[in-house]
Amino acid sequence: MAGYYYKSLNKQQRAVYDAMRQGFDALAPAIRVERLENAELADVYQRLKLDEPLLWFVVGYTYRFYPQASHVELVPEYLFDKAKIREHRQAILSRIARLARPLQGKTAREKAVAIHDFILENVRYDKLKKSYSHEIIGPLTQGVGVCEGMAKTVKALCDECGVECIVALSHDNPDRGVKYRHAWNVVQLEGKWYHMDATFDTSLQRGEKRYDYCLLDDRRIFRDHERLVLPVPACTDGDSFYYRSLSFTKMEQVESRVRQALRKRAERFIFHWRGGGLNRTIVGDILAVARAQAAAKGKGVQCALNVAQGVIQLDFTDQPAQDMTVQQPDEARDDAPELET
Repeated sequence: MAGYYYKSLNKQQRAVYDAMRQGFDALAPAIRVERLENAELADVYQRLKLDEPLLWFVVGYTYRFYPQASHVELVPEYLFDKAKIREHRQAILSRIARLARPLQGKTAREKAVAIHDFILENVRYDKLKKSYSHEIIGPLTQGVGVCEGMAKTVKALCDECGVECIVALSHDNPDRGVKYRHAWNVVQLEGKWYHMDATFDTSLQRGEKRYDYCLLDDRRIFRDHERLVLPVPACTDGDSFYYRSLSFTKMEQVESRVRQALRKRAERFIFHWRGGGLNRTIVGDILAVARAQAAAKGKGVQCALNVAQGVIQLDFTDQPAQDMTVQQPDEARDDAPELET
């Protein structure tokens, strides 16, 4: 089946895309393709790499041509030699199949959340940004990855499970402190599209998996994600995000659920606030409610806030801790946002 980004190419570009894919898959030392301008050729390559995460062993190319020629010769840059690529390729395909097998018979939403959880449970962010961390070999064989590698791994697993999935890519924005492009996923569930950013959720974990960026609509994701390099389908359903059943608008709801969590001796409680922006007044009121309930059980409260997405994690401790942390996902900005007064 043709990849999502392939579908928006013209006939000539598709021919180049197909030749690249076939040549890369065969581990060809050189690939003859129709001649395109440098930027156009790079765009086709980028689309192919986003569509085909199983081409993890291709990390770039150079090309050569005669001035009047109608074709160019691509010289691929492979991550390893042929023998090692074949060895790793078989191991990776086998692992993808093993990971997908328990998801047979589940709904598309259950599959997507399980794949999201696999990243959170098994992959840590590679701050050194090694070359293999940009591809699925990093998360699947080394347990490390950057956003690109994690997003491609999500797509590879979704492809195996039959869930429609796209790797989304956004621009950097130095003016806002965003130094790098960022990648995440867009998945289709029951005919509707949703954003899912496992990288950001991985960076927010503190004792429990987080779902701040799981199945969001456009309005929510672009609160702290930059504009896209390539367009993806509109994500318009704002009522199916993961924390919808834990989304509160009133302090009484927070008080009741915190009390319930403490009664069950839970170590923490995570919820979404949609009763207005998380400014200092609202956060102060939420903390006052939580601390009062915790104090009645001889507990203290530590609080971590994702201001952009309105998600709050309350940790109940045996110490009278009153700490509050404003969380900032990896690869977002150099500085964390501050609460408005």
